[in-house]
Amino acid sequence: MTSIQSKLDELASQNDNRTSVFDIQIQGTQNGTLALRGRLLDESQLEILSHHFRELKLDTTSIQILRRSDLPRMHIGTNLTGLYERPTFGMPLLSELHYGTELEILDEQGHWVFTRQKDGYLGWAYKPYLEQGFAAKATHRLIAPSYELWAQPDVTSEIITRIFSGTSIVMEETDGKWAKVRANKTGWIPSSLLRALSDKPESIEEKRKMLIEDAKRMIGVPYLWGGTSGNGIDCSGFVRLLHRWVGVDVPRDADMQHAAANPIEPPFEVGDLFFFAESESKRKITHVGLSLGGWKMIHSSRGRNGVYIDDVQERQSLKEIYVSAGSFLR
Repeated sequence: MTSIQSKLDELASQNDNRTSVFDIQIQGTQNGTLALRGRLLDESQLEILSHHFRELKLDTTSIQILRRSDLPRMHIGTNLTGLYERPTFGMPLLSELHYGTELEILDEQGHWVFTRQKDGYLGWAYKPYLEQGFAAKATHRLIAPSYELWAQPDVTSEIITRIFSGTSIVMEETDGKWAKVRANKTGWIPSSLLRALSDKPESIEEKRKMLIEDAKRMIGVPYLWGGTSGNGIDCSGFVRLLHRWVGVDVPRDADMQHAAANPIEPPFEVGDLFFFAESESKRKITHVGLSLGGWKMIHSSRGRNGVYIDDVQERQSLKEIYVSAGSFLR
């Protein structure tokens, strides 16, 4: 029995809790049958159990399979909220969710729901901040760190709410230099702060030019572990946001970005990514920055508390932990 539990623990340790669930315990044994209980993300993981315990007869009826075809769908109904490892605001942020983010609801506990995003990223969200179904199809995104929504196309009118960088919204009408938009609330915003989702740069040169412009908009935004917006942002959230603004999807975390990017060598060009590893972390890659050409990069730095520009070769603390470079543009 101890060896069986040790194997289950080993399998659990190999699981990435950000994108998968493997929480299995021994329920008991009877007449040569090993009964297991717990939770798995999908049915394919039952095959893993069968493979590792093929000499035993398994009873898996007490294992909850979280992903099913009939799962309810919801979307974020507030302007910005957190994603957490456990169902409590007392945990550090895993990530943040903008208005309109679509979620599969895998499980529920009190006021919290265990969710899966389109890219497979998992976590707990506060259900009162969610709405049923899908948000209206977006037409534009905000490309400023954050900005107020006004009751009228006039800065002397009432402020209704604030929306954050990367938020997808619906443009309803325009009035001069103003646009009436719908997100978690409806209001007016300068149209110069919006980018149409259809206005994606096609060539790599256009993408690079836009990346530089967009990156510099975020200078001075403070560092926030798990942050993804102008409210505070971490290194991988910053890189992901910049790519999203030019129509390129990348994974959420720095080590995931490292694994998915195309490896590259010098000379480095605008939009290339630099990956770093800090010794105190269990993850192979812990930091990422975006090249502005050569070794100069812009990144959300915990050491500098926010988005700033550094030269990797001139800053010793970065040079010592540099690992490699990659790109989603080439």
